[in-house]
Amino acid sequence: MKIAACQMVSGPDVGANLIAARQLLESAAAQGAQLASLPEYFCLMGQQDSDKLAIAEDLGHGPMQTMLSLAARELGLWIIGGTLPIKAEQPERVRNTTLVFSPTGEVVARYDKIHLFAYDNGRESYDEARVLEPGSTPTAFNADDVRVGLSVCYDLRFPELFRSYNPCDLIAVPAAFTYTTGEKHWELLLRARAVENQCYVIAPAQGGKHANGRRTWGHSMIVDPWGEVLAVLPEGEGIVCADIDPARLAQVRQQLPALAHRKL
Repeated sequence: MKIAACQMVSGPDVGANLIAARQLLESAAAQGAQLASLPEYFCLMGQQDSDKLAIAEDLGHGPMQTMLSLAARELGLWIIGGTLPIKAEQPERVRNTTLVFSPTGEVVARYDKIHLFAYDNGRESYDEARVLEPGSTPTAFNADDVRVGLSVCYDLRFPELFRSYNPCDLIAVPAAFTYTTGEKHWELLLRARAVENQCYVIAPAQGGKHANGRRTWGHSMIVDPWGEVLAVLPEGEGIVCADIDPARLAQVRQQLPALAHRKL
């Protein structure tokens, strides 16, 4: 299966972001991809965190979900829809949700980001939990013969989530990593997750200077089960593609059967 990671530099205009995302998905399909993934918050990088509340959709309804469904059906793609805000049970909260669409345009999986990012360096602080309601359930799905485990951005730092997906052929990590942490940890963590779980990793990211002044790290990439980076886009809008090779998966797992050696 050929897969594509779509990198964006989303802004505060939802309509413009949806057009850009659709164009990237069309490019992925034109290059022969059968599965494509958008980044975290592909639909909106607002001026403030609470901007997500105004555009949050009910599950199954809304322009963001409609775009993803139509693109999947019209392009014949499996689409991992980055993340978009879905209304939560708590007032003034949303879920940071990944929806997966099959080539028929149907939703086949939902994952709500479990681990919420927060920091406080004494001068400034940030806490996703001010707006987001965390998920609690690891989620995987089958795209034809490929088993895919879902995660989002900060989840990358919690290897126990990825262990829960074994055996898995592909892990998706749509993200909007900060420039500072991305420079030091992004590739390191992606390659570690690929090696320790002996699977492919697709990591579509936000990558560039956004209208709100934030700069994201980018470096969308696809990593193979031996930790080799197969494709990477440092910055700016675009896509990277690579093939999931079942023979490569089997070779890595046979020559170093670490998954079979697990004791805990």
